[in-house]
Order: sequence, then structure tokens, then C-alpha cells
Amino acid sequence: MGEEELLNKIDSNHTTKIYWSLTILATIGGFLFGYDTADIGTALDLIPYHLSAFALGYLVAGASLGAAIGAIIAGPLTDKYGRKSILLVDALIYAIGAIVSALTVNADMLIIARTFIGLAVGADSAIATAYIAEYAPKNKRGSLEMLQEWMITGAQTISYIIGFLILFYFPSLAFNLDWRIILGIAAIPALIGLAYRMKMPESPRWLLMKGKFDKLRETLSKLGINDISNKELERISSEIKSDKPKFTPGVKKALLIGGLWMMFQQITGINVPFYYGPYIFAPFFKGSDGLSSITSGIIATLIISLTQTIAVLFAIKYIDKLGRKGLGKIGYLGMGVFLAFGGVSLLLFSNLGKVIGLIVSFIGYMIFFGLGVGGIGWTIQGEYFPTHVRGTMASILAFINWMSNFVIIEVFPIWKDTVGLASVMFSFAALSIIAEIIFLFILPETKGLSVEEIVEMFENKR
Repeated sequence: MGEEELLNKIDSNHTTKIYWSLTILATIGGFLFGYDTADIGTALDLIPYHLSAFALGYLVAGASLGAAIGAIIAGPLTDKYGRKSILLVDALIYAIGAIVSALTVNADMLIIARTFIGLAVGADSAIATAYIAEYAPKNKRGSLEMLQEWMITGAQTISYIIGFLILFYFPSLAFNLDWRIILGIAAIPALIGLAYRMKMPESPRWLLMKGKFDKLRETLSKLGINDISNKELERISSEIKSDKPKFTPGVKKALLIGGLWMMFQQITGINVPFYYGPYIFAPFFKGSDGLSSITSGIIATLIISLTQTIAVLFAIKYIDKLGRKGLGKIGYLGMGVFLAFGGVSLLLFSNLGKVIGLIVSFIGYMIFFGLGVGGIGWTIQGEYFPTHVRGTMASILAFINWMSNFVIIEVFPIWKDTVGLASVMFSFAALSIIAEIIFLFILPETKGLSVEEIVEMFENKR
């Protein structure tokens, strides 16, 4: 048996429950990221610290800046020390950051705590999809990778529900204790994830590359692959352990396409409704008292979040049938149309019409993002690169993703105050159409291919 035959066994294996269990554990970081985007959005108007527009943006975006740093650090570390060890550290750091966020005494301390949370989320986002790609059968890899996006959106929905229930049942504590509970409760899934991640096997492709045969056999056995001897593994490992260049022409092409996707995924504004949803909607409920307007904004954002969660389920089911490119084309075009509709609604309608138009706009926008844009970025991150640099390259893409997110989230309050929300939405619509045109020409179709076949495709593509 050679390297190719072993990898074919992994790629063609039947997708049993263990694959979905491993993927849920791998994407716990996605859940924590989703919860973080929504819990700060829920708590934003409750935090009693006086903030300028810039400070407000940084309070929300600080986690993204930390995530960019965490992502770029994690890549080389995970290529050297393994996927599992870094995933364990991430969960612990997040739990500590969530607890500290709940106990802060001033804005500076809260910003530092959120940056700390970002380090963990960013590192996790750079590793999880690489880990999944290294054990997933090729005919289900897209669906398994797409689970990262579903965990993000599902956590956002759960976070808004938790925030609403806390404010509904304990309104008298809204500006004192409720926001601390909303932020601190994130430590619970982080600690649960940490406990279960300890039982995860290491990535089979990484173990093979490092020549760790005993652990590799344990991992393969858990995946249902048992008929391989240590002698065969030693011979296979010797075939692939020779030094290989990192930045080959194929890797550069993959990095360019992946980097552009990650950038456009963020600069088209996807996280603005999640981070700022209640903040955006609250002013439209003028007849309500302060707390009621906040809860009304939370409900509106919850509805929007729920629609994306449902849309991602469709993408999970069909990404390996319709393909990455097919869903991507649908996604950016639909996003552009609904964002433009939102801008028109804000300009032409009355107050109630603006609210309805904005909700419809965001719902349509979220559906098309969930169908064809959000999860594809994570899929690209995991499947485009060879094993010996997959962690490093995935971390670069995650860094681009988080820095793009940081810029948009940081400038949004100032941008909105300067030109108005309608102009911001028209700008996001234009960027969505630009992305549609670019990826129509440069995004390759990778459904049904093994990760090695994808790497070879990029190396041979002219």
C-alpha cells in the first residue's frame, strides 16, 4: 500500500456518526464565534460605559482584531504541534476571556477581555476547517466543512434568544447585571467543548506527515480503517516526509482566490446585522421606553438570524451536489439585490415601512449569504492546500477574514453617522455585485475531488 492508496481509503470511507461527532467538536469554535457576535450585539445598549463612536466600534471590533492575531499565530503552531493541541488551548482561552468580560469594571478592561476572546476565536477558525478536511471523505467534505457556518449562525440565534429571555424575566437588572450574564454565559459552551475535545483524535494526515504511526492507527481505527500495518505506514511516511516548498505556484493561486473570497465575504457587511442589529433597529421603535426598544431590536435581529440558520442547512445538504461555484454565484447576486432593496426602503418609506423593508432586506441578504457565501469560505480554507502547509495557509486566510471584519465593524458606526445607513447598504450591494463578477471567472469547482486532487489542479492550472 502506498500513500495514494491510504489517502483514497480516507477519502472514500463511509461517513458514519463519528465523522459528524468529530466535526461538531471541531466547529465548537464556530459556535463560540457566533455567540460572541450576537452577545455583544445584545449587550451593547446595556453596557453602562460612555463610549464615543470610535470606542463603540472598537468595543465591538476588538475581538476581530484579536482574532486576526490569533489566526496568524495559530497556523505555524498547528503545522508543528498538531491540530488537536491548539484546539484545546483555544477553548480554554475563550472561557477565561468570557468570564473576565462579565467581571469588568470599565470599558478598557472589557475591550482587553474581548481582544483576548478574539485570540481564541481566530486561532480556532484557522485550524478547524484544516482539521476537518484531513479526515473527511471527499463526497461529504463540503457538507462537513459547511457545518462550521451552521454552528456560527445557530449560536447567533441561540445568543439572541438567551439575551431576550434574560431581559424579559429580569428587566430591572438590565443595566446592572443582565449584560454581564449575557457575556459571561459564553464560558459554559467553551468549557464543555474543552472537555469533549480532549477525546478527539489527531488529524490522520498530520500524523502521517509527522510519522506518528501508533496514534495514526488509533485515529484510523476510530474512522473505521483497520487493515494497515505499522510497516506500511512507515513506508508511506518516508515517501511524503521529504522537504517540500511552501509557496509553489499552485499554493499562490489558491491563496489569491481564497484571500479574495475571505475579504469579500466580510466587506459585503455580513456581520454588521449581528454585531449592531439591536443598535440599528432600536431607534425605529421610538414609542417604546429604552429597554423595550432594545428588546424589539433583539427580536428583529433574532428573526433575521434564524432565517440564515435555516438557509445554511440547505447548503449543508446540497453543497456536494450543486458545487461550490454554483452556490457561490447564487449567493453574491442575491445578497446584492436585497441589500439594494434595503437602501431603497430607507430612502422612500415611512418609519414603519423602513423597519419592514429593512427586516425583509436583511432576511433575504442572510438567506443568500447562508446558501452560497458563508460556508464556502470555510470550505476553501480547508481543502485548497497541501497538508504540510495547510495550517499555515488556512491561518493566512483566517487573518484576511478577521482583518476585513475588523475594518468593517470598526468603521461602521462612524460610516453610518457620516453618510447614513442607506448609503452604507448601497455600498455593500455594489461590493456584492463586484464579488459576483470576479468569482464567476476565477472560482474553480472542487466538488467530488480529494484534497490532493485539488492541490494538483491548482499546480497544473495555467
